[in-house]
Amino acid sequence: MQINVLKPGLATSVQDTGREGYYHLGIPPSGGLDQYSLRMANLLVGNPQQAAVLELTLLGPELEFTGDGLVALCGASMKPTLDGTEMPMHTAFKVKAGQILRFDYAVAGCRSYLAVAGGIDVPEALGSRSTYTLGALGGYQGRRLMINDTLTVGMAGMKVKAGTSVPDDFIPTFAKAVELRMVTGLYIHRLTAAAVAQFFADSWSVGTEADRIGYRLKGGAPLVFEPRTPPFGAGSDPSNIVDACYPIGSVQVPGGLEPIILLRDAVSGGGYMTLGTVISADLDSVGQLQPHNQVRFVPVSLEEALAARQQYQNRLQRLEQLFIA
Repeated sequence: MQINVLKPGLATSVQDTGREGYYHLGIPPSGGLDQYSLRMANLLVGNPQQAAVLELTLLGPELEFTGDGLVALCGASMKPTLDGTEMPMHTAFKVKAGQILRFDYAVAGCRSYLAVAGGIDVPEALGSRSTYTLGALGGYQGRRLMINDTLTVGMAGMKVKAGTSVPDDFIPTFAKAVELRMVTGLYIHRLTAAAVAQFFADSWSVGTEADRIGYRLKGGAPLVFEPRTPPFGAGSDPSNIVDACYPIGSVQVPGGLEPIILLRDAVSGGGYMTLGTVISADLDSVGQLQPHNQVRFVPVSLEEALAARQQYQNRLQRLEQLFIA
């Protein structure tokens, strides 16, 4: 079966769980920003969790199917319609040859994941089918989808019945105001104690400059830095350092003005200080924030971050168990 792209949507791309092991070479993992919803969609149609899907951002595409298949949409609420008939989310449903699938604008959350039984069959690049647009790597020709693109679907594996759904308590909800837990980092000492306290007290608004590379936040108080003599190579901006590595989820504040949360398509290092890192268990929530949603940062210990990661992994395991006969 193939899928014809009649309309591409706002920023639709092929993503899987990402390409690990190349970040030290400057190649980020890419992959779905909401890994939980991506995996759920794949499980609903009988795919391996890491299979390639379509990541839909805010406004989904218009797709025509050339054969019969099974699909599922999970994540942000985009209300899919098949030939004008509303279809359920977080539920597997059939599509037939010639039918057209459309999506409403996301009313809650930012990104949805459309899985098709058999997975989106694009060539692997460094072990992954995920799209990294800055490097023109992976996905469909290394870019977002465009009108008249044609996607090939792989051979379906495990048979799943149409109508299979996920219990309500496994379905995530997406609030317009969230708290993000953060482990403070090596360079937070560059701020005054009062500035650190103010950073965590402030509520920040997601800017329109929010994409797969990073989310820029606005509205908080400018940060105040401790005085220093800049080290050689750091430059005069107080937020500059001599280059350091950036983990996924790290928070940098260029010029001390607007925090940026770096995400799965971000560069691996640079010359801005980082205040810390949003914990891995909260990164799905970042990918589901819409512009103008509100964010507060909450400091946590490394032990608390590891416990949250284990809870997240346990939830994924319980989700997987739902689909094991």
